Amino acid sequence: MTPGGADLLLVIDVQVDFLPGGGLPVPDGGAVIAPINALQQRFRHVALTQDWHPAGHISFAENHPGRAPFESVVLAYGAQVLWPRHCVQGSTGAGFAPGLDTDRAGLVIRKGMDPRIDSYSAFLEADRTTRTGLAGALTERGVTRVVLCGLATDFCVAWSALDARDAGFDVWVVADAVRGIDGDGSLAQAWARMEAAGVRRIGSDAIA
Repeated sequence: MTPGGADLLLVIDVQVDFLPGGGLPVPDGGAVIAPINALQQRFRHVALTQDWHPAGHISFAENHPGRAPFESVVLAYGAQVLWPRHCVQGSTGAGFAPGLDTDRAGLVIRKGMDPRIDSYSAFLEADRTTRTGLAGALTERGVTRVVLCGLATDFCVAWSALDARDAGFDVWVVADAVRGIDGDGSLAQAWARMEAAGVRRIGSDAIA
C-alpha cells in the first residue's frame, strides 16, 4: 500500500490509561507507539481518537453500587460492560501516551463524553444512533480508505473498523500496530467479525 490523498490513518485511543500501569491497561499497549509514529510519516491525513469521560460516566463500575469492573449490565441502549475508572476528562490518564506523535493529526475526535452513553467507535456511539461526525469530515476531505491502528483491537479498534465499513470506506487494520484486551476469546471474535465485514489486515512493513 502506498498512501495517497484519499487515505487516512486513524489512531485509536493511544492514551495513558490504556498503557501498562494505567486505569484500564491493554497488555503490551505501549508497543504500538513506535509503529504508529512511523506510519504517521507515510500518511497525508491522520486523525486521533481520545476517550474523554466525565467522572460520573455510566460505564464506570464505581457508578453502579454493588457492581464490579468487567461485569455486564443492561442499559437503555443494551448490554454494557462496566469498566474501571479511566480516561476522565482533564486527567493525566486521559492524555495521549508519552512519546506518541500528535503533531500530524488534522482531526482529534473525543468520544464517551455523554455521561449516559458509552462510545467505543470513532464513528458512532454505543446507542448506535449518535454520530461523532467523523464520517462526514472524512468524506469532505476526499478520504475513501481508512487504515486503523491503536487500542484496543477487540473493542474500540474493531467497533471503529466495522462502523467505517458501514459508512462506505475501504478499511484496513495494521496488525502490528494494535493490541487487544482478549478476555474470553474476544480478540479472535473481533478479528472474525472484521474479516466477515470486509476489513483487511496489513503489516506496517507493507505500507510504503
